[in-house]
Amino acid sequence: MNGGLLDDFKNAWSKPNNAVVQLILINVIVFVAARVLKVFFDISGATDTFYFFFRKLQLPSDIGALFTQPWTIVTYFFTHFDFFHVLFNMLFLYWFGRIIQEFLNSKRVISLYVLGGLFGGLLYIFIYNFIPFYSDRVAESMMLGASAGVFAIVVGAAVFMPNYTFFLLFLGPVKIKYIAIFYVFMSFIGSTGYNAGGEIAHLGGAFIGWMYITQLNKGSDLGGWVISFINFVKSMFKPQPKIKVTHRGESRRKHKRSAPKTTSSSSETPQAEIDAILDKISQSGYESLSKDEKQKLFNASKK
Repeated sequence: MNGGLLDDFKNAWSKPNNAVVQLILINVIVFVAARVLKVFFDISGATDTFYFFFRKLQLPSDIGALFTQPWTIVTYFFTHFDFFHVLFNMLFLYWFGRIIQEFLNSKRVISLYVLGGLFGGLLYIFIYNFIPFYSDRVAESMMLGASAGVFAIVVGAAVFMPNYTFFLLFLGPVKIKYIAIFYVFMSFIGSTGYNAGGEIAHLGGAFIGWMYITQLNKGSDLGGWVISFINFVKSMFKPQPKIKVTHRGESRRKHKRSAPKTTSSSSETPQAEIDAILDKISQSGYESLSKDEKQKLFNASKK
């Protein structure tokens, strides 16, 4: 073997425009680490100690408990313990996240996931504390899982490209808007059941998915602060570059050599125009499109 497992992870992580894989890796690593640690704690007879620490990653519905572990408003949506829970969350994240990533770039995937997770968690806390029906669940209820963030991506993709089609086993081609509607409806009717907190968080994430894409189409990026904060944190761990002195004449020559070339698009076919728009989104983001380009992309998504 030319490279180890660590090298494979590094290569998968470092690819450009790769937020979907990065989010999946974080969730899977946390899941695997939790299950492995559980085995060692079980063997040592300290199972209760494991659950004590594991609960410190889960989001409590009790406001007083939340104040003692505020980080859980973020850690809960990267934490899973059940295999099928993480499996289906990651499958949906992959299927729908690729749409957002391909057409709106990786930053939008991260923004939707984080905003959906945050709002879903806050809605869960609010509903449990202020709606009498849930009052008897507050003391013991805790939440974990990526579902709120994933629902934001699912609904966001469905709002952005409602007629995009998946081929489902036994059903054939199904437009993603119907898939999103089905899962939102199922969460709504389950919001008073045994997993009420999770279903409420799903609805919060779905609302954010709808709101985010609606506002993005109007030119407003609700998730800009998420990316800015992540970039700020990253900058704290990057060494500052050394000052390099460059001759002004050399700088001008480099600038001239790297100036972009312009080409005429008058001979492009309609499909070539769409391809050019997608390339522009991949390099500069959705907000760099003109109104005419956004309309062409929107019309193409309906075909």
